[in-house]
Amino acid sequence: MKIRDRYINKTLRNYTLVVLLIWLSIYSFFNFLGELNSIGQFDYTVLEAFKYIILQMPEVAYKQASPIILLGCVLGMGYLATTNQLVVLQASGNSVFKLTALTIRTALIFVFMTIAFGEIIAPIASEEAEKGRTKALGENFASQNQEGFWIREGGSYLNVGSNIDGKLFTDVTIIEVNSSNKITSVVKSENATFDGKSLKMNNSDIFSINYSNDVNDISFKERNSYNKIVSFDQDLIDSLKKEPDELTTWKIFK
Repeated sequence: MKIRDRYINKTLRNYTLVVLLIWLSIYSFFNFLGELNSIGQFDYTVLEAFKYIILQMPEVAYKQASPIILLGCVLGMGYLATTNQLVVLQASGNSVFKLTALTIRTALIFVFMTIAFGEIIAPIASEEAEKGRTKALGENFASQNQEGFWIREGGSYLNVGSNIDGKLFTDVTIIEVNSSNKITSVVKSENATFDGKSLKMNNSDIFSINYSNDVNDISFKERNSYNKIVSFDQDLIDSLKKEPDELTTWKIFK
């Protein structure tokens, strides 16, 4: 790389980093103002608030990467233009097309670095931030995500009323259907545990429907335990506790 190319890259990089620093500073200031109402509750101190804000910074930088990179490159090229350095660069043999290509290349480097940073570091830091904040406030981290969900697996439909911690479910219903989409059985249980491979349901009520006769025959059984082998894993259950914008690209793809 020629000296003038390195100089342009350095200028754009420095301005982008300055924009990033200012952006995060403004975010931190307003986020700290939002946390003032919580400071003093339980064990939530000013230090815990700063820790929460700092751990949230990687996610903010990742989500706001596009305007930050754009603004940094625009300001960098603006500086070169106002100081007449662009005129000198063009006179030394750099065409407008080449200067544009250098700008795009610098921006792409930032884009790839941001993606790697946001996909690896940001999710971990954000989760630690939320865990530390809720713990300091004396709240249950899992209690924020006690919402139900539906999952379909072939001819089975699983409904969970409440997802306590990703492993303990309450108000569980499994509906089995045949190839004609007719319900063949319904299994209900007040609670179930998930070990990553199967659901272990306690005190289950099982309703079976037989369509072989002219009159549908419904039978009822009670079991102390009922196991259901499933194909989904713990990662899927954990992802249900978050909004899509909180997930990495790989988890969204899964």
